[in-house]
Amino acid sequence: MQINATLIGQALGFLVLIWVTWKFIWPLLLDPIEERQKKIAAGLAAADRGQKELVDAHAAALAATREAHAKAAQIVDQAGRRAAELVDEARGGALAEGERLVAAARAEITTETARARTELRGEVAKLAVAGATQLLKREVDAKAHAQLLDELAARIATAR
Repeated sequence: MQINATLIGQALGFLVLIWVTWKFIWPLLLDPIEERQKKIAAGLAAADRGQKELVDAHAAALAATREAHAKAAQIVDQAGRRAAELVDEARGGALAEGERLVAAARAEITTETARARTELRGEVAKLAVAGATQLLKREVDAKAHAQLLDELAARIATAR
């Protein structure tokens, strides 16, 4: 195989083509490729950040849900305690009202008893006058003997 001028010319032309390509064309090709690599790297970094933010947001949502459940349970407990307090207050009010009604009934019984005794004394006095009238076969003046009748009624009242 002989190396001739054509082969040397082709080799030199090829080297010039490589140098021109390396110097002028290759940077034009590498700049968009590097820019695309940077965009892809930035996109991957953003995706990683987004994934991390998603995990953080999920954890925050779980924490907020737990806190809401705890607050709801606390509110339910407070409502239960308040309901028990209201029942106790109502029970206390009912007991106080019952005691008041019993006291009023006792006072009414006392006044009715006193009124009945007073009426009974009057009836006893009338019966005594009627009995005395029958015994004496004459009319006894109730006004004239009022003091005597009051003493008789007092004796009857103390005898009970």
